[in-house]
Amino acid sequence: MSASATGDIASYEPTLRGTEQRAAYTLTSEASGRDAVRLDRGEYVELTLAEDANAITVRYSIPDAPSGGGITSRLDVTVNGKHREVLPLTSQYSWLYADYPFSNDPAADWLHPDWWRPPLETPAKPLRPSHAYAEQRLLLDRRHRAGDVLRLTVPRDAAAAWTVVDLVDHELVDRPARKPRGAVSITRFGADPGGARDSTAAFDAAIAHAKAREGSGDAVVWIPEGTFRVTRHVVVDDVAVVGAGSWHSIVTGPVTPRSEPAPDGSRNDSVGFYGRYAEDGGSADVRLADFAIVGEVSERVDTDQVNAIGGALSNSVIEGLYIQRTKVGIWMDGPGHDLVVRNTMVVDQMAYGLNIRRGWTGVHATNNVFRNTGDDAMAMWSHYVSGDEAREVDKDVGNVFDHNTIQTPVLANGIAVYGGRDNTVADNLVADPVREGSALHAGYRHGSTDFAGYLAFERNTTVRAGTRELNWDIGVGAIWFYALEGHMDADFRVTDSDFLDVSYNAIQVVSDWSVKDVYGVEHVTVRDVRVDGAGTNVLNARAFGSMTVKNLDARNVGHPFVNNCGSFGFPPTGPELDIVLGEGNDGGWYAAGTWCDDRPTPVDPPAPTAWSMP
Repeated sequence: MSASATGDIASYEPTLRGTEQRAAYTLTSEASGRDAVRLDRGEYVELTLAEDANAITVRYSIPDAPSGGGITSRLDVTVNGKHREVLPLTSQYSWLYADYPFSNDPAADWLHPDWWRPPLETPAKPLRPSHAYAEQRLLLDRRHRAGDVLRLTVPRDAAAAWTVVDLVDHELVDRPARKPRGAVSITRFGADPGGARDSTAAFDAAIAHAKAREGSGDAVVWIPEGTFRVTRHVVVDDVAVVGAGSWHSIVTGPVTPRSEPAPDGSRNDSVGFYGRYAEDGGSADVRLADFAIVGEVSERVDTDQVNAIGGALSNSVIEGLYIQRTKVGIWMDGPGHDLVVRNTMVVDQMAYGLNIRRGWTGVHATNNVFRNTGDDAMAMWSHYVSGDEAREVDKDVGNVFDHNTIQTPVLANGIAVYGGRDNTVADNLVADPVREGSALHAGYRHGSTDFAGYLAFERNTTVRAGTRELNWDIGVGAIWFYALEGHMDADFRVTDSDFLDVSYNAIQVVSDWSVKDVYGVEHVTVRDVRVDGAGTNVLNARAFGSMTVKNLDARNVGHPFVNNCGSFGFPPTGPELDIVLGEGNDGGWYAAGTWCDDRPTPVDPPAPTAWSMP
């Protein structure tokens, strides 16, 4: 990008570098790559199209209204100085304040005034402003060629005093797909493609008609080109719901108050496609494909089921969707089995991107993009609720998250696994986590089951991970293992992975102070790993247990020793995490031996460079 004005957001806040640039509650920390362009009224930013394109997605931030609730503004879009179009912007679904589960009011006081906070944290309002960014899509008037110049201009009369442009995706969108043969269109039952009338009942009627006409396994419901307003969950079971493409078939709708709370405590409903809940038998043989679900959720209420996709969907496929502005993109309450989630984009969520909760087997989530989630972007949560002593019914077992791209989870982790057995996280890219989590995580916490069998982290890449944990005032590993509610004793594997430009330490095991002498982390194997840049250490241990490290190459490490405080018992036998350094470790990252430094000062590493091949 190039801009007519200074091309960073230093004009909005002080110039930031290194770990300061990644400090939570700043526009830089939530920007992809920790950098963006601030535009004042009358200024513009340009980029050259690398490929032919007829559509753009702009990730941006504009101010909140003084009393909360957001404002609207706009950008003018031109190509080669012509073809002007208007891109509408809003901060209505951005900006949260104070502490969990957050407030929409910039003047809000602490929701939990008794919680500990870092002593240097400013008490000035707004308290802890976060979730600053949103994105907007725009279909252009025609196909533009590679080499054409795209310009985004803030009009001189724009409502927003400043507009921060973080990134621009451009793509070549296909024409709307045709209706599949035999499919039942929702417009046949009165659905309004203009979005003025409520189309919820039309979805219900089309689904019922298709199932009655076609029989089990063959029912297909068609969402044609248009924008359809839906005000509550559409229940799906043994049916395919397909659209003309996620740019063309859009299902949207407001948060709708319920006349009385649902049995699960929900006081509100919203647009979404839900299988039956597992306790009601679940749903199966569902396909949701090739349309967009765009909600209007502006706050996080954990008792509300205002997710884009929910319930329990077994033997099912979710693919080709664009999901925006719901509480959770995909929340699956199990037990359930054999679910595929692929080629889907989940953005601007108040909480999780994808969470498979309790007793899921055979889930495969692949080739998805998650951006700007308000909790873990992807999670396997083996929530222990059955009371079964063996806990097997609650374990997520044999699931795979692979080849996903995750950007800027504002809270918590890129990918998190809470308990379970024989699960795999492989070939993912996770960049720029912001606070209270990091890129990759395994935790015995949140009421999870234990870990059993193996948990494999394979061929993953993290970029600018390893955040500062504000509640502990320490750095967290780019990948971290946390024993909070039980001892972690399974086959934990971290193999053939790259940790780039880590803010603090690359690999960490930790336990809470209150249980540090009870719970630790055993049997972590680290092999064939590369670390290029770490603000503090490669390995950081704040729990007892065991780890084996082989073929770990590291460079540009802030403190060249293994930071092994264990559980701070300091027995005469040595550090409490038993670290076995096997063959092939290189880079001098352990040259100073083993030490315990409770809070080492991070050293900003240089930018990563290509590894030379032997």
